[in-house]
Amino acid sequence: MSLPICFHNGTIVSGFSKMENSCVLLQDGKIEDVFSERRFQTRHFNADVRIIDVQGAFIAPGFIDTHIHGFAGYGTEDNSTEAMLQMSIELARYGVTSFNPTLYPSERDNMLKCIRAIVKAMGKEKGAKIMGLHLEGPFISSEKLGVQRPETVSPVDMTFMEELWAASKGHIVNMTVAPELKGMRKLALYCAKKNIVLQAGHTNALYEHMIEGMQAGIFHSTHLFNAMSQMHHRNPGAVGAVLIHPEMSCEIIADGIHVHPDLIRLLVRDKPLDKIVLVTDGLKPTEQYEGQLIANGEEVVHRDGCFHRKTDDVIAGSSLSMIRGVKKLTSFGLPVETAVKFATINPAEIMRYSKLGAITPGYEADITVFDKQFNVLATVIKGSLKKNLF
Repeated sequence: MSLPICFHNGTIVSGFSKMENSCVLLQDGKIEDVFSERRFQTRHFNADVRIIDVQGAFIAPGFIDTHIHGFAGYGTEDNSTEAMLQMSIELARYGVTSFNPTLYPSERDNMLKCIRAIVKAMGKEKGAKIMGLHLEGPFISSEKLGVQRPETVSPVDMTFMEELWAASKGHIVNMTVAPELKGMRKLALYCAKKNIVLQAGHTNALYEHMIEGMQAGIFHSTHLFNAMSQMHHRNPGAVGAVLIHPEMSCEIIADGIHVHPDLIRLLVRDKPLDKIVLVTDGLKPTEQYEGQLIANGEEVVHRDGCFHRKTDDVIAGSSLSMIRGVKKLTSFGLPVETAVKFATINPAEIMRYSKLGAITPGYEADITVFDKQFNVLATVIKGSLKKNLF
């Protein structure tokens, strides 16, 4: 049982509001109370409560990364339970309290083995919690691969889908699919019964395909603007469908490279703010400072803020962390509370995680404290301090 903690003298930036001169009390793994600094000064605390003065820092819900392939040299491609446990520890140092390990498609047997390895790590984490898996394929378009390997992409195959579900022991949370594929409606209805959130991504869908996808329950989208059919005035494509329909939600990689900052400003202006999710799409070498940099089985180099495939210089993926994503969003002109919203309550609600993503009594005691320079000072997961620089 974790000991009670009271953070005080901070600015709470929750999914619902921004409150200066505020405090939060954590007890029994839950948020017990939220109150003012004035009330703190006159409040009596039991002797076992750990009082932490955050010295004006931001107190936020723990970051939730729903699309991440690896971190600090550990990745989902490693086919290793130990790698997932180490990734969990490293992510907590950067303010992440929950994550969905994300798998690229690979050879059938290997993909099933990787899924099983991740599932074995669930419940054993010493850092960020593994909420479940995000499968970025294999039922995606061969025309919008990004850096994914063409031989690993598959038409809709319900037998394979059932194998993936069985290997996950029911822990597939979200899945990236191309809505235009033949048989997608059958897959979508299957996933609806399993409570899997389907995301349109790596897709060359026409606008009408996206509408059909929404009719079948595909209301989220993977790294908007990247690896999807672009908007055209005669056919809005996948990008247009996400922008046109307020009920569609979307991931955004906010490193300023994958998406131009002005497009993010346009998105924030025109899209309901509860429909935008900050993700890192981070690769295994993110925050890795020694050794060979490998992502998806290929050597990469880090340059200009992201990873490039060494063989042909194609952008291989992001090197973003969630805290740097929040910082980047504020540098694009967003209020800090909006940036935090994209990293916390929005992914929690879209992924149907109850009692996560907000600082309100009764919610899970997952907290990230960071200063005005966006340095993570403390991370609390289920009421237990995983990082504390105070």
